[in-house]
Amino acid sequence: MQNYDIIFEKFADELGPVKTVHIYDPRTGTKGIVVIDNVARGPAIGGVRLALDIDTEEVMRLARTMTLKNAAAGLPHGGGKAGIIGDPHTADKETLLRAFARKIRELTDYIPGPDMGTDEECMGYIHDEIGRCIGKPRALGGIPLDEIGATGYGLSRVAGLALPFAGISPECATMAVQGFGNVGRHAAAFLARQGVRLIAASDTSGTIRRDEGLEVDTLIRVKKEEGTVLAYPGGSKLTRDEIFKISCDIFIPAAQPDVITLENVETFQAKVILEGANIPVTEEAERLLHDRGVLCIPDFIANAGGVICAAVEHRGGSETQAFDVIREKLEQTTGELLSAIGREKLYPREAAMRMAIDRVKVAMVLRR
Repeated sequence: MQNYDIIFEKFADELGPVKTVHIYDPRTGTKGIVVIDNVARGPAIGGVRLALDIDTEEVMRLARTMTLKNAAAGLPHGGGKAGIIGDPHTADKETLLRAFARKIRELTDYIPGPDMGTDEECMGYIHDEIGRCIGKPRALGGIPLDEIGATGYGLSRVAGLALPFAGISPECATMAVQGFGNVGRHAAAFLARQGVRLIAASDTSGTIRRDEGLEVDTLIRVKKEEGTVLAYPGGSKLTRDEIFKISCDIFIPAAQPDVITLENVETFQAKVILEGANIPVTEEAERLLHDRGVLCIPDFIANAGGVICAAVEHRGGSETQAFDVIREKLEQTTGELLSAIGREKLYPREAAMRMAIDRVKVAMVLRR
C-alpha cells in the first residue's frame, strides 16, 4: 500500500502536480493513474504506460519529466503522464484503453499518447472514445511516431553534437542498446547511417553481442519475426544485464526506469549515455558517471523527439515537418546544454533542469 502523503511530500513542489487522479472502472476492472504536472505552457502531453508494476510515484516522476521535456524543447505544452495497471502481453488492450479513455474524458488539459505497453492502435481506441490524443494511426490522420522512429531519430540528432563534445568521431564509434524496441531499434538504425557500429543489443530475453558489429536491419527483422534479439545468427548470447558491462562509446538505455543505479554504475564502461527511456539513470548514478568523465545526456533532452513529433501532429503538421522540427529543436537544445556544461562546469541534469524550469516559471508568471 502506497503512502500518498509521503509521495506528495517527496515529489510535489512549486511546479506541481496540479492534478492527480486515480481511475477505477468497475465494469471492466480497469485501474489507472493520471498525473497532470503543469499546464502553464499549455495543455499537458504525456504517454499512457501499460504495466503491471506501475504506481503513483512512477507516474508522478514521469509526468514531471514530461513538463521538463516539453519546456526544454520549447513546446507550447505542459507535462502529464498516465499509467494503466495490466500485463501488456496478455491484456485485452482495447477494453482497457476504451475504459480508460471514458474515465479521462473530462480531463481536457491532458492529451494522451503512446508509451511502454501501448501503441498507435491503442491511441486509435482512445481517439474513438474522446477524440483527443496524439500518436494516432495514419488512417486517422495521425503521425505514428513509433512507426517512423521519431524518438530514435531525435537521439541520433543529439548524438551528432554529443559525440564531438566528448571527442568521439561517429565513424569510429561503437554503441550498445539496452531495450531493442520502438525507441532502441530506430536509434540504432539512424546512428548506423552515421557510421556508428552496433556491437550489443538487449531485450527481456537477453543480450546479443558481436564486437565486429551487428547488422542492424537483420537484427530488426529477426526481433520482429522471432520476438527476441537472441535469434540473431551469430554473435555471443549473454544475459540481459550483462549489456551494462560492455565497453562501448555510446550506451542507449531505452527500456524501463532506474536501470543504472548506484548498485551497478561502477561496472559501467560507456563514454556517452543517451537516455532513450524516461528516468533510466538515477541522479546519483548520473553524478558519479559525470565525475568519471562519462557524458550523460538527460532523458528529457535526449528522447524528446517523440513528444516534438506529437506536438507537430497535434497542430496538423506532416511527417516531413515533424522530422524537420525534431532536428531543429533538439540540435538547438543540445547545443545550449553542452555550452552550459562546458562554460559553467555544471552536471548535465543540473544544467538541463535549470534551462527547463526557468522556461516553466516564466510561463507560470504569465498565467493566472
